Amino acid sequence: MTIDPQTDADVPEPVAYRRALGGFATGVCVVTANTADGPLGVTINSFTSVSLEPRLVLWCMDEGSQRWKAFAGAERFSIHVLGADDRHMAARFARGDCVLRGDEYDRAGDGAPRLKHAITRLDCRTHQRLPMGDHMTIVGEVESFAAEGGDGLVFFRGRYGRIGEDGL
Repeated sequence: MTIDPQTDADVPEPVAYRRALGGFATGVCVVTANTADGPLGVTINSFTSVSLEPRLVLWCMDEGSQRWKAFAGAERFSIHVLGADDRHMAARFARGDCVLRGDEYDRAGDGAPRLKHAITRLDCRTHQRLPMGDHMTIVGEVESFAAEGGDGLVFFRGRYGRIGEDGL
């Protein structure tokens, strides 16, 4: 047991640890992939750039997720950095309503489904899968990308917010 510094109440250590991690503001992304269940999406905030040459990025998937098997086995995926007005999409894919509707995405060739609304999109081929603790780290090689302007959606201490070129 530990003390939660926000509420001064005793809380289980895993809860306190999760809250501590929530003090790091992150961007919000949706990863999409073709799966045996059709095109699916999942909300993540565990995205980072790894290398500029070659172009590598990574994200992490909880092995306890119902979507773990589908995404951990995908050979191609697209990462979409969400805009500030896409909070509803982040919430939808976070809570498990993960099947993409035909009007929400397009695709290029045999690539992963690509959401029509994102401020950045990275189309990737799986480069490496690394089991770590209760998650799998998935490294992708970026094959193509697109970026648009607009404020970004962020997640901080369990809440969504926005950040733009002029700040918060």
